[in-house]
Amino acid sequence: MINKVFNSAEEAIADVWDGSTILFGGFGGAGLPYEIIYALYRQGAKEITAVSNNPGYHEEGIAKLIAHDRISKLLCSFPVQKDSYVFREKFNQGKVDLELIPQGTLAERIRAGGAGIEAFYTPTGVGTEIAEGKDEQEFDGIPCILEKAIKGDFAFIKAKKADRWGNLVYNKSGRNFNPVMAMAGKITIAEVDEIVEVGELDPESIVTPGVFVQRVVKRS
Repeated sequence: MINKVFNSAEEAIADVWDGSTILFGGFGGAGLPYEIIYALYRQGAKEITAVSNNPGYHEEGIAKLIAHDRISKLLCSFPVQKDSYVFREKFNQGKVDLELIPQGTLAERIRAGGAGIEAFYTPTGVGTEIAEGKDEQEFDGIPCILEKAIKGDFAFIKAKKADRWGNLVYNKSGRNFNPVMAMAGKITIAEVDEIVEVGELDPESIVTPGVFVQRVVKRS
């Protein structure tokens, strides 16, 4: 019988290793898997390459990992915001590297990673620092740069409901980066508000099929 439900967040993330690449779902605080992130903080893995839309606020979410020097590199669209002082401090101290990625390009690089597309060309970033060192080609008179897919050893995501097979339903704006990150992680761990029996989820409402999810944890 397929059952992807784990008893705790600690159990679900126990095998995350030093140097892992982790995709962190969420947009601001919406759809952010807080309990999994804090379990990772307690577990102690370090030298993490983190992929996230932003670096967290105050010392919440991944900002807590950054504050305690667990993240060595961040791939991110919005690294500098009013309440993202932890990242600014660590970046200025040279304790965390940054790869700045336009938001649409970030989403597409992650989607490509999940779809088996190793790279693609986009006009976004041409003529800016984003384009430095990247191959440039012209298509129908439009200059484009080559962007490589992003994949993760793990994807930490948040959903509203799951069944034991790992099928997921999201809550409105909580959907954001979570579905594409679920596809791009080798091991996808979903933190959910509710776990229901197989067959209870409306098939038309399932956004992430269970084939992309390896572990499910119910929020405490």
